Amino acid sequence: MSWLTRLRPKLSFLQKRDTPDNLWHKCKSCGQMVFRKEFVENLSVCPRCDHHERIGPNERFGQVFDAGAYTRLPTPPAPEDPLKFRDQKRYTDRIKAARASTGEPEAFALAQGSVGGVPAVVGVQNFAFMGGSMGVAVGEAFVAGAQAALAARSPYIVFTAAGGARMQEGILSLMQMPRSTVAIAELNEAALPYIVVLTDPTTGGVTASYAMLGDIQIAEPNALIGFAGQRVIESTIREKLPEGFQRAEYLLDHGMLDMVVHRRDLQETLARLVGNLMRTGAPAAA
Repeated sequence: MSWLTRLRPKLSFLQKRDTPDNLWHKCKSCGQMVFRKEFVENLSVCPRCDHHERIGPNERFGQVFDAGAYTRLPTPPAPEDPLKFRDQKRYTDRIKAARASTGEPEAFALAQGSVGGVPAVVGVQNFAFMGGSMGVAVGEAFVAGAQAALAARSPYIVFTAAGGARMQEGILSLMQMPRSTVAIAELNEAALPYIVVLTDPTTGGVTASYAMLGDIQIAEPNALIGFAGQRVIESTIREKLPEGFQRAEYLLDHGMLDMVVHRRDLQETLARLVGNLMRTGAPAAA
């Protein structure tokens, strides 16, 4: 028996200190380790390289609504597996896993509150939920948000983040494109603002529908925005595409966006826009 073994019972009073396993955050862009408290206080933006990390609905709602106060809106029920789809896993099992990991019922969440003193409905697409893919449930939630805005005579602000249509729902997922377009047309007829904030990434059928139909198009810095991937396009047209041609700054330079706004300035920008568009004269939030 070694001296350490003999001494161990006498050291039992020394308790192991618990160290939180989430004390640090590693930036997905520059790889730097950032103190998590500093990262959260910086709105989930890397203080070293300014990379805007993807965030979920609750965090987004807290940043956008005045004083972080909001009320979650229920989303309509939708068929969970209309095509009885199965690949390596059953579709229903993938949905259950996404719900367990995110704590959200689907990839699109709605909330109501005020932005710069103006009542507004905000929809947030959650990329952590099956890549934010657009299925029937997402379409139902988007339309429900538009109807809530119509009922309240308020602006509808949508944050997009998606890999496109949900393949497990086939043509039914693609039908959400015209459905969302009709809902936006109803907002236009009612003279209610529809503002889109494109976040990283926004691609596929979402880009081809409600993500690019806003009265005002905003994007976060360096957000990936496009329909098909760069390699797919290059192999199709057999030409080399410009570096960063699907990033927010490139789209802004070529007229597809109205502005690129840093996350720290986003709430103030939205407050100013809805105040002007609704002609309330509400002051922008500080």
